[in-house]
Amino acid sequence: MRFRRHVELERGGKEINITPLVDMVFLLLLFFILTSSFVVMPGIKINLPKAVTSEVIKEKNIILTVNSENIIYLNEKPITPSELQGFLSDLVASKQDKPLLIKADKNAQIGTVVRVWDVCRKVGIGQINIATLQEIK
Repeated sequence: MRFRRHVELERGGKEINITPLVDMVFLLLLFFILTSSFVVMPGIKINLPKAVTSEVIKEKNIILTVNSENIIYLNEKPITPSELQGFLSDLVASKQDKPLLIKADKNAQIGTVVRVWDVCRKVGIGQINIATLQEIK
């Protein structure tokens, strides 16, 4: 009896199966999304008023913020008016002549902003600026 060997060579077709490649790319994407750390910048939400005559300040400032609930922040940390006066007095006494920038929400009470301004002038700060948004003409 004579047996025939049926040897068929498998030739790779012209089509490449990309399903495993898509699976791996999806898994890598999922891995990077889940392991990345998202940095959320904490901040104080304020809506600045608009002004036509505002100028850009390019030097480093001490930032005082008054939000719409009339809470005063010094460099994004809440502070009372008495603590503010003590801090600014120490700043003036140490001869650090930095300008002060007041960022006041447009819905903040004007009395709170004037109180902060008076504290700054009382301790002898030479340059006080008010932050605004530039209005497009």
